[in-house]
Amino acid sequence: MYGTPHIVSDVMTTTVAAVGRRAPFKELVEMMQDWQVSAVPVIEGEGLVVGVVSEADMLPKEELRDDPAEEYRQLRPPADMAKGEALTAGDLMTSPAVTVRANATLAEAARTMARARVKRLPVVDETGMLEGVVSRADLLKVFLRDDQEIEEEVRREIVARLFPPPDSSVELRVEDGVVTVIGRIRDTSLVPVAARLVRAVEGVMDVRFDLAPGQRAAEA
Repeated sequence: MYGTPHIVSDVMTTTVAAVGRRAPFKELVEMMQDWQVSAVPVIEGEGLVVGVVSEADMLPKEELRDDPAEEYRQLRPPADMAKGEALTAGDLMTSPAVTVRANATLAEAARTMARARVKRLPVVDETGMLEGVVSRADLLKVFLRDDQEIEEEVRREIVARLFPPPDSSVELRVEDGVVTVIGRIRDTSLVPVAARLVRAVEGVMDVRFDLAPGQRAAEA
């Protein structure tokens, strides 16, 4: 990929709500509401991340509150049944925590979230100490990138390299993150390569081509 991709440290939140293992259930609920988050890291010592408590970890408490029938209980995983009785963060947390490093690319963080099916990731250093949190919303900030900035990167890093003049004559248009490449190029076999590279540019929603073989290609 051309250009320099954004990394997690560019978008993560560094002021983080975190709890210790002994934090009670009610405190967790209050913290999530006050901070408007769906999960909090569980730390020990000076900030070592040992787990994460999410809304999903806490929901069995309400789910099982009215003592459902035994048939229903048997359908629930044993871990969920145990969390229905849990009173502290240490008993509720998912451990080990799924984390990400600050120097990971946003694409890497997004893949980690997708695989783990989580909405937020603690950001840790090489020793596992908490540095921040990155959320789905943080990763989507890249799509707020200005159209002109996208156009300049595509022109400089991709078009100038794949379709240089005088053999090619290419114009670019970018609207709401959709890149349109217009003109004449000598080697149309490079279009799939260009499409892959343009889609890899951060902030690009889609790429479209309106291209024809250049004059020299037609004569060859």
